[in-house]
Amino acid sequence: MNNVFNNLTDSLSAEFKNFDLDEVVHFSLSKLTDYDLQINNLVKYNKARYFNELQENIIKKINSSEIFQTVDESNLGFLNLSLNHNFLMKQITNTQNDFKHNKSHKIIFDYGGPNIGKPLHVGHMRTLNIGRSLYNIHSFIGNEVISDIHLGDWGMPIAQIITYLESKNIDIKILDSSQLEIIYPKASEMYKNNLEFRDRAQVINKLLNNNDKNLLQIWESIKKISIASLEENFKILNHNFDYWLGESDVNDLIPGMIEDLIKNNKVVDDEGALISVEDTDPKILITKSDGSYLYITTDLATILYRQNNIGYDKTLYIVDNRQSLHFKQLFSSLKFFNFNDLDHEHIAYGTLNDSKGNPFKTRDGGTKPLRELFNETYIYIEKINNSLDHSTISKLTNSVLTYSDLITNRKTDYKFDLEKFTNVNGKTGIYVQYSQVRARKLLGNSESQNSEVTELILNDTDKQLLSRLFLFGYFLEQSASLNEPHHLANYLYEISNLFNQFYENEKISDINDPQHVSSKLFITNLFLTTSNSVMSCLGITPVDKM
Repeated sequence: MNNVFNNLTDSLSAEFKNFDLDEVVHFSLSKLTDYDLQINNLVKYNKARYFNELQENIIKKINSSEIFQTVDESNLGFLNLSLNHNFLMKQITNTQNDFKHNKSHKIIFDYGGPNIGKPLHVGHMRTLNIGRSLYNIHSFIGNEVISDIHLGDWGMPIAQIITYLESKNIDIKILDSSQLEIIYPKASEMYKNNLEFRDRAQVINKLLNNNDKNLLQIWESIKKISIASLEENFKILNHNFDYWLGESDVNDLIPGMIEDLIKNNKVVDDEGALISVEDTDPKILITKSDGSYLYITTDLATILYRQNNIGYDKTLYIVDNRQSLHFKQLFSSLKFFNFNDLDHEHIAYGTLNDSKGNPFKTRDGGTKPLRELFNETYIYIEKINNSLDHSTISKLTNSVLTYSDLITNRKTDYKFDLEKFTNVNGKTGIYVQYSQVRARKLLGNSESQNSEVTELILNDTDKQLLSRLFLFGYFLEQSASLNEPHHLANYLYEISNLFNQFYENEKISDINDPQHVSSKLFITNLFLTTSNSVMSCLGITPVDKM
């Protein structure tokens, strides 16, 4: 929560300790319409002999904080709280400074994970959006954040591409990214159906692992072409990364890692393959019988690289839920192998489907490129708003692709419906952009926006919006602690909807009292600040006009 609220909950938790009770006080949203928050920590002690004294001390601290209107005692211990707007208007700005704390953690966000030689496709959209949002959220609350794209730039897929180039006598020097994207599926298909091709690809894979100079030059050319294409697409989609490390960056660590595992009796030979001796079902395979590496091999080496070269307290892997077994085995192995005791968490998510609930495909049945979905959305918005410039339409396009993704609980699948997600009146990126533009215009047109507010003049609609704005920290904490951006995405829609009710309820131009006008403008300004802070956390760039 906001530091104003955190200071109070820390003080209340300390009061419980005075009675030898280990309680961490948290606020919950009140289900009663006349209240904003509630504290339920006292309930379990309402039969204790010290209950009255404890409750009296807790209420005294709450009332002395002035954050809430006067709190009354409860026989059961449910403390219902109403925000003190006139006090909080001087304490809360909903900017980043409100949330800085001394308990900063260094967190690596492992997401994106495209393979070189392949285009970004719609399957990458969720890892990119969720990963960027969590990165921004944790940065906003003061954590040290690092993003790593974790490129798939090594192994059999690369060997297949090189084998295809060799078999077709294609000169790598004349290739561009669009040609590479065509080659990859063809090479993959030949690997499945052509035994001679498969045998040659396996040989090339081994030669790559043995650092064959000629093959490494070809590989470097493929990687260079692919990264240039990725960077171009990420610029359009408003994504960037602190590290562009790939599987190849840890190749040199793997032989030594394997040697140590053998020496420490952590793995055993099983007909040429190396299997962990950890008691698991199924058993965990570390290398294949032909000596080639698996995802878990390179992921274990990546952990060693990061702890030795970057340092971190926690790593979050934003990867779809179909990889759950892999991460369960990875996290189990790194502890069994005594690599470290740091925190590692799989941030799983569901799949993105088309409006009919089917996997996104191109017209010819291939995997739909993400750039193609961007272009379709751009064209759709341009038809509706043809007076807007290219930059604004691009921002709105990314707003739609981001917000529609994040408004859904990351653990569930969802359908992408272009018409639904561009509706100006719906729960959409267009609607939340429209609302903040409306607030921006209102402030820009006002002659009294710099007037100091000494006391708020509020009707019921004003109070409802203001209370929700003051609770930004609650929803921010939900998203940060659970690594679920949808709490903030839903909150953004809620405050946007309340602002539009506020806007329509009482026209500022009809108000003659300067203090009343200043009160309205204060709320509008706080809404705009809060809306933009939430958008920043979600990875959405506010537009200036619509």
